[in-house]
Amino acid sequence: MSTSRKMSIVLAVAVLLAGGVPLLGQSIPPPGQESVNKLVAVLKSDASQHEKAEACRQLGVVGTKEAVPVLAGLLGDEKLAHMARYALEPIPDPAVDEALRAALGTLKGRPLVGVIGSLGVRRDANAIEPLAGMLKDSDAEVAQAAARALGKIGTAAAAKAIEGALAGTPAGNRLAFCEGLFRAAESLAAKGQRAEAIAIYDRLRGLEQAPHQVRAGALRGAILARGDEGLGLLKQGLQSEDYVLFAAAVRTAQEMTVKGVAEALTAELGQLPADRQIVVIQTLARRADAAALPAIDAAAKSGPKPVRLAAIRAVPALPTAGAVLLELLVDPDAEIAQAAQESLAAVAGVQVDAAVLKMLAGAQPKQRLAALELIGQRRMTQAVPEVVNALGDADAGVRQSALRRLGELSGPEQLPGLVDLLMAAKSPQDLNAAEQAVGAVAAKAENPQSCTEKLVARMAGAPVAQKTALLRVLGSLGGAGALEAVRGSVKDPNAEVRAAAIRTLSAWKTAEALPDLLALAQKADDPAGKRLALRGYLGWAAKANVPADQRLAICRQAAEIVQSPEEKKLLVAALGNVASADSLPLIVPYLDDEATREEAGTAVVSVAERLLKGKNAGRVASKLIEPLEKVAKLAGGDELKQRANAAIELAKRKPRAKKKA
Repeated sequence: MSTSRKMSIVLAVAVLLAGGVPLLGQSIPPPGQESVNKLVAVLKSDASQHEKAEACRQLGVVGTKEAVPVLAGLLGDEKLAHMARYALEPIPDPAVDEALRAALGTLKGRPLVGVIGSLGVRRDANAIEPLAGMLKDSDAEVAQAAARALGKIGTAAAAKAIEGALAGTPAGNRLAFCEGLFRAAESLAAKGQRAEAIAIYDRLRGLEQAPHQVRAGALRGAILARGDEGLGLLKQGLQSEDYVLFAAAVRTAQEMTVKGVAEALTAELGQLPADRQIVVIQTLARRADAAALPAIDAAAKSGPKPVRLAAIRAVPALPTAGAVLLELLVDPDAEIAQAAQESLAAVAGVQVDAAVLKMLAGAQPKQRLAALELIGQRRMTQAVPEVVNALGDADAGVRQSALRRLGELSGPEQLPGLVDLLMAAKSPQDLNAAEQAVGAVAAKAENPQSCTEKLVARMAGAPVAQKTALLRVLGSLGGAGALEAVRGSVKDPNAEVRAAAIRTLSAWKTAEALPDLLALAQKADDPAGKRLALRGYLGWAAKANVPADQRLAICRQAAEIVQSPEEKKLLVAALGNVASADSLPLIVPYLDDEATREEAGTAVVSVAERLLKGKNAGRVASKLIEPLEKVAKLAGGDELKQRANAAIELAKRKPRAKKKA
């Protein structure tokens, strides 16, 4: 290894591992001349490109004037020029600007473009003259970079240089020149030189066949730079037939902070086509200016339907809004009324709450129903007493809606009262609404099973309809106490209650109910009860989250008790959902029974098709051929025969799994 190479490694280690400069990801120490010297030494050595790039990165943090010469020497290096500029740009010393300007006369291509960009980053006003000369460079990248850099420098002189070259620049450079002018105008406006900025924006607005982004950006800048005087130009943009200028004006309105913007927008609203009205309405909503409310209200009440809907959806964004929405709740157009209800739900304020309660006391059932919907959507828990009063409404729909709202707004402490309402329900519709309310409130309890005892206590002596409703609620809650109550109801003297109990067991969320369902399927006295229990028991065989061997075991148990064709069909259908070769011997016998042949054939083919797509297809393929051939021979429908034959061909083509030695 050469002496110089050894020295470079020593220096790199000293810089990156010693206390002077940290590794990447460590905290940066205060700059010190010793650290700078070490980093400069790395750049002067024959260290690797990576080591030098890391030194440049560190100099971007701690670099001083002393590092400038060596960094400037790297500006022509294709591999390190970028990192050298990264290090130079933050160094707060005029020597950097001098070095960058000097490089303009020595570099070409990408390195030159990079140096031009760095002069723009540093906003070096002394670079304006040489950069202006490069605006006509034959290298398009150089000319474009010069225009952008002059824009970043952002003085009136820099802007003048770009403007002077704009007319004669090739078409491919025009967008970059415009970009430079935009940057200059923004800089001038920020420094309070509004007249100069406005002149640039107006020049850009006047360009013939300018790209759409230039036209839009120039209008925006011209409006904003004018301040209060920009409202007239905003109006012109809104009236423009050019949609690009219209859209630019609308977007600019969202940025404007001067007075009168909402008035300018609303003054034009009624004169615009429907699609543009919608855009303006959405802009007014984003501005959330109360001055727009009269125009929005008017648009919501009449006009093209899409405009009305846009206005209705804009109302919640405006202060002191909501009155028009109350009127529209009973609009003949259902979509308008629904939109008004949805928007009103989002309008905050006690005044709206008071208006909703006033609606609840109104004469029209439609109005009262809308009020109840809003009470639920707005979570108006303070309205519970009024909702309770609505339970006595003459309109059945209002009564049922009131019950549902109570379920949404009440807590577990209101459960006894809701159960009382369930017990008093007269119609099936009222009972169903009360059941939903009781279930919803019980589910809110921290421990839903804590409500079970209260519900079970009300079942004794309850009418049949109420008892079946309570059984369904208990089923939704689950738990040991609820299961015990449902088991007891299986022995109820009333057939309707018994059937409800079996249905509840069939829908039980956990496997604890399986033994009960099997016992009922084996011993039930009435055929209807047996079928219900068997259907519920076999339902577990169709659950994909239950392991296949357990589902198959369920089917084997059921196979011992099925008797009628209907029961056999239930079993065959369940077996068809178990993708296991072991299910086929249980299905095949039913192919010989004309009453179950078609269902059994479908089940065999379904199992075979799924197995042939599985990862163990080669292992089971040979076991599938005989059952499938029997289906193909006995099936009555052409489609089933075709599926069976296709599965046979696929099974024969599957490579057989090798037997283990």
